[in-house]
Amino acid sequence: MKLIILTILLTFSLPTFARDYVIFSLSQDLSMGYEDEVIRKNFYVNLGKGQGVNKDSVLDVHRIISVQNPYDNKRRVNYKVKIGELKVIHSSDEASIAKVHKLVDSDTIFEIPQFMIGDHVSISVK
Repeated sequence: MKLIILTILLTFSLPTFARDYVIFSLSQDLSMGYEDEVIRKNFYVNLGKGQGVNKDSVLDVHRIISVQNPYDNKRRVNYKVKIGELKVIHSSDEASIAKVHKLVDSDTIFEIPQFMIGDHVSISVK
Protein backbone atom coordinates (compact mmCIF):
# COMPACT_ATOMS: atom_id res chain seq x y z
CA MET A 1 0.00 0.00 0.00
CA LYS A 2 2.81 2.39 0.89
CA LEU A 3 4.47 1.63 -2.44
CA ILE A 4 1.30 2.54 -4.34
CA ILE A 5 0.93 5.84 -2.48
CA LEU A 6 4.60 6.65 -3.04
CA THR A 7 4.28 5.89 -6.75
CA ILE A 8 1.22 8.15 -7.06
CA LEU A 9 2.95 10.99 -5.21
CA LEU A 10 6.05 10.73 -7.40
CA THR A 11 3.96 10.65 -10.58
CA PHE A 12 2.09 13.86 -9.74
CA SER A 13 5.14 15.67 -8.34
CA LEU A 14 7.24 15.37 -11.50
CA PRO A 15 8.01 18.77 -13.02
CA THR A 16 5.89 19.85 -15.94
CA PHE A 17 7.33 21.88 -18.78
CA ALA A 18 5.68 24.71 -20.66
CA ARG A 19 4.83 23.94 -24.25
CA ASP A 20 6.07 26.21 -27.02
CA TYR A 21 3.32 27.61 -29.18
CA VAL A 22 4.48 28.54 -32.66
CA ILE A 23 3.43 29.32 -36.19
CA PHE A 24 3.73 25.86 -37.76
CA SER A 25 2.53 26.58 -41.30
CA LEU A 26 1.27 29.30 -43.60
CA SER A 27 -0.56 29.65 -46.88
CA GLN A 28 -0.80 32.63 -49.17
CA ASP A 29 -2.19 33.82 -52.49
CA LEU A 30 0.07 33.65 -55.50
CA SER A 31 1.08 37.01 -56.93
CA MET A 32 -0.47 37.74 -60.32
CA GLY A 33 1.75 40.79 -60.85
CA TYR A 34 -1.03 43.37 -60.67
CA GLU A 35 -0.32 46.86 -59.40
CA ASP A 36 -1.49 47.37 -55.77
CA GLU A 37 -2.24 43.66 -55.47
CA VAL A 38 -3.03 42.46 -51.94
CA ILE A 39 -1.58 39.04 -51.08
CA ARG A 40 -3.66 37.32 -48.39
CA LYS A 41 -1.87 35.06 -45.88
CA ASN A 42 -3.17 32.57 -43.34
CA PHE A 43 -0.97 31.53 -40.42
CA TYR A 44 -1.53 28.21 -38.65
CA VAL A 45 -0.68 28.10 -34.94
CA ASN A 46 -0.81 25.31 -32.38
CA LEU A 47 -3.00 27.29 -29.96
CA GLY A 48 -6.71 26.56 -29.93
CA LYS A 49 -9.89 26.45 -27.88
CA GLY A 50 -8.16 24.15 -25.41
CA GLN A 51 -5.82 27.03 -24.55
CA GLY A 52 -8.60 29.65 -24.46
CA VAL A 53 -8.25 30.93 -28.05
CA ASN A 54 -11.46 31.78 -29.92
CA LYS A 55 -12.37 33.64 -33.11
CA ASP A 56 -11.18 37.29 -32.91
CA SER A 57 -8.59 36.53 -30.20
CA VAL A 58 -5.36 38.48 -30.64
CA LEU A 59 -2.04 36.63 -30.42
CA ASP A 60 1.36 38.20 -29.73
CA VAL A 61 4.13 37.02 -32.05
CA HIS A 62 7.76 36.94 -30.87
CA ARG A 63 10.95 35.96 -32.62
CA ILE A 64 13.89 34.42 -30.77
CA ILE A 65 17.14 36.07 -31.85
CA SER A 66 20.18 34.06 -30.81
CA VAL A 67 23.61 35.74 -30.80
CA GLN A 68 26.94 34.25 -29.78
CA ASN A 69 28.98 36.33 -27.32
CA PRO A 70 32.67 35.92 -28.27
CA TYR A 71 33.80 37.60 -25.02
CA ASP A 72 31.95 35.28 -22.65
CA ASN A 73 33.27 31.83 -23.59
CA LYS A 74 31.22 31.95 -26.82
CA ARG A 75 28.02 31.64 -24.82
CA ARG A 76 24.75 32.19 -26.70
CA VAL A 77 22.41 34.96 -25.66
CA ASN A 78 18.74 34.64 -26.68
CA TYR A 79 16.48 37.67 -27.10
CA LYS A 80 12.70 37.34 -27.37
CA VAL A 81 11.55 40.30 -29.48
CA LYS A 82 7.91 41.09 -30.27
CA ILE A 83 7.39 41.46 -34.01
CA GLY A 84 3.61 41.87 -34.17
CA GLU A 85 0.16 40.46 -33.60
CA LEU A 86 -2.11 37.95 -35.31
CA LYS A 87 -5.92 37.90 -35.17
CA VAL A 88 -7.64 34.51 -35.07
CA ILE A 89 -10.16 33.89 -37.86
CA HIS A 90 -10.91 30.22 -37.00
CA SER A 91 -10.22 28.13 -33.92
CA SER A 92 -10.43 24.39 -33.29
CA ASP A 93 -9.54 22.36 -30.18
CA GLU A 94 -5.74 22.44 -30.50
CA ALA A 95 -4.99 24.78 -33.43
CA SER A 96 -6.10 28.03 -35.03
CA ILE A 97 -5.92 29.95 -38.28
CA ALA A 98 -4.97 33.62 -38.01
CA LYS A 99 -4.21 36.63 -40.18
CA VAL A 100 -1.91 39.61 -39.72
CA HIS A 101 -3.36 42.09 -37.23
CA LYS A 102 -0.36 44.43 -37.04
CA LEU A 103 3.42 44.47 -37.31
CA VAL A 104 5.40 46.26 -34.62
CA ASP A 105 7.48 49.18 -35.82
CA SER A 106 10.77 48.13 -34.26
CA ASP A 107 14.34 49.38 -34.40
CA THR A 108 15.49 45.75 -34.21
CA ILE A 109 16.75 44.45 -37.55
CA PHE A 110 15.18 41.16 -38.64
CA GLU A 111 16.49 39.07 -41.52
CA ILE A 112 12.86 38.52 -42.53
CA PRO A 113 10.64 41.43 -41.38
CA GLN A 114 7.41 39.37 -41.64
CA PHE A 115 5.93 36.54 -39.59
CA MET A 116 7.49 33.18 -40.39
CA ILE A 117 7.25 29.52 -39.43
CA GLY A 118 8.83 28.96 -36.02
CA ASP A 119 7.90 32.35 -34.55
CA HIS A 120 6.53 32.00 -31.02
CA VAL A 121 2.92 32.96 -30.28
CA SER A 122 1.07 33.67 -27.05
CA ILE A 123 -2.34 35.02 -26.11
CA SER A 124 -2.27 38.81 -25.97
CA VAL A 125 -3.17 40.14 -22.54
CA LYS A 126 -3.91 43.86 -22.33
